[in-house]
Amino acid sequence: MFTGIVEELGHVTAVETLDDACRFRLRGPVVTEGAKHGDSIAVNGVCLTVVDHEGDEFTADVMAETLNRSSLGVLTVGSRVNLERPMAVGERLGGHIVQGHVDGTGEVLERKPSENWEIVKISLPADLSRYVVEKGSITVDGISLTVVDAGPDYFTVSLIPTTLDLTTLGLKQPGDPVNLEVDVIAKYVERMLGDRLSSEGATAK
Repeated sequence: MFTGIVEELGHVTAVETLDDACRFRLRGPVVTEGAKHGDSIAVNGVCLTVVDHEGDEFTADVMAETLNRSSLGVLTVGSRVNLERPMAVGERLGGHIVQGHVDGTGEVLERKPSENWEIVKISLPADLSRYVVEKGSITVDGISLTVVDAGPDYFTVSLIPTTLDLTTLGLKQPGDPVNLEVDVIAKYVERMLGDRLSSEGATAK
């Protein structure tokens, strides 16, 4: 489990295309400290498994399903990426509960800079809109953010200078894809209410 608090801005050092997957080599001095085979590291919000680790770089295999459901497929050598290690038991939950399981991708639609922050508008797939509410949480490229405005096919977030300086959202431009993970609690509530309503409907008959 992750918290959506990005630990460092790393970058891709190598990409190997396989038959039905890709193998990425990524540099991140902070997240590779003490890393070992089998550990998890979130890359732009996608939970990946460390296959190999040498110095301040690690290798991860990305299956076709992940490439199809996320924006990792557009990464090339030199691409900047948000990196986060899993939360250790007993640590503070600085963001919100993030699984590293991408629900879909959005696209940066607009950026509105101001003196102390920047408003970013991002497209929202229709099947995810019901999970996104004003002042709720959403994960964008692995970053835990608060929704400012939630529309039927978009949402906006307000980014402080720290987020702009230390994550990929400071680099994204209109047209760039981003990974989205909605609040898992909302999905569980929907499922439980759906089961309950179905049960009550069957009883009523």
